[in-house]
Amino acid sequence: MDFNTLCVHGCSDRYDITGAVSVPIFQTATFAHPGVGQSTGYDYSRVQNPTREHLEKTVAKLEQGKEALAFSSGMAAIAAMMELFSPGDHVICSDDLYGGSHRLFHHINAKNGISFTLVNTSFSEKVKAAIRPETKAILVETPTNPMMQVTDLRKIADLAHANGLLLAVDNTFLTPYLQKPLTLGADLVIHSGTKYLGGHNDALAGFLVANDPEICDRLRFIYKNTGGCLSPFDSWLLIRGIKTLPLRMDRQQENAQKIALWLTQQKKIAKVFYPGLPDHPDYELSRKQTSGFGSMISFEVDNHRTAEQILNRVELIQFAESLGGVESLVTYPMLQTHAEIPVKEREEKGINERLLRLSVGVENAEDLIADLTNALQTD
Repeated sequence: MDFNTLCVHGCSDRYDITGAVSVPIFQTATFAHPGVGQSTGYDYSRVQNPTREHLEKTVAKLEQGKEALAFSSGMAAIAAMMELFSPGDHVICSDDLYGGSHRLFHHINAKNGISFTLVNTSFSEKVKAAIRPETKAILVETPTNPMMQVTDLRKIADLAHANGLLLAVDNTFLTPYLQKPLTLGADLVIHSGTKYLGGHNDALAGFLVANDPEICDRLRFIYKNTGGCLSPFDSWLLIRGIKTLPLRMDRQQENAQKIALWLTQQKKIAKVFYPGLPDHPDYELSRKQTSGFGSMISFEVDNHRTAEQILNRVELIQFAESLGGVESLVTYPMLQTHAEIPVKEREEKGINERLLRLSVGVENAEDLIADLTNALQTD
């Protein structure tokens, strides 16, 4: 089935006999048994719920995975994934991580005996050099948040599997519409469904998707017993959002291309980080392993006053955390998503007082450019 059709219709399973076009919301905590030793297949919504099951099967098909699990947030999904590991285990991660992941790893998982090495996973030799006897997994964001670095997933997958390691890939920025990590060798895919999959800034959600039956079973056990499952109503919101995923991403990516090019021509813009620009160091790799460049742009301005001026003056573009919705949002990573990362470490990565991150929405591109033009004007 074509990806666009699958987004609209989801998995083929139907959970009622009314002919409802919209998947029903089974807003129940528990399910009655027909009799002793009998079950409808559903017992308790923390374990499984028909609305959430429809969503999970749909996301699994979109990612070409065996099974997907829907969580109450992206961080809940990552936290569950980390329960695959034990005290003494070591994980290699992209050094340009979402700040929430960084906090989880270094303030919660580390106290539980898991150690981490952060490297630029765009360079496979750095990843290889970081492997230890106790290493169990490699976790990659691609493109990274917020510096838009791209990792060669086939190369890292080969390296991981040659050393008996799991490869987990955060696919939030590109979604399965533009990138399918499992087909490139990944063992596990992570999503903040809050972002592009939901697409409307109205629901929190997270996903883990895997192919290996053993990994799926272990994650389902963790999921059932830690309880971070997605509610029936939020599952329905994600089902609804996914219906327009290709339409939204096509428009957002088209807008991002125009805006990224425009930014490169502005005097107050020092650098533009967007994989869809031919001068991006990973442009050719992106063309090779994805079907698009996405709609996330980071850019560095000439000084912190310009950054603050943009944030204070934008009107159509909203100054807010998060990304991937139909509305365009601008974020100040050093004060928002990456505020708790040590200053020296943050600035070494380029996340400084001059860096802004733009999530491009579905508005008219010329209106967005006009808003940025007004924000950049000198008094």
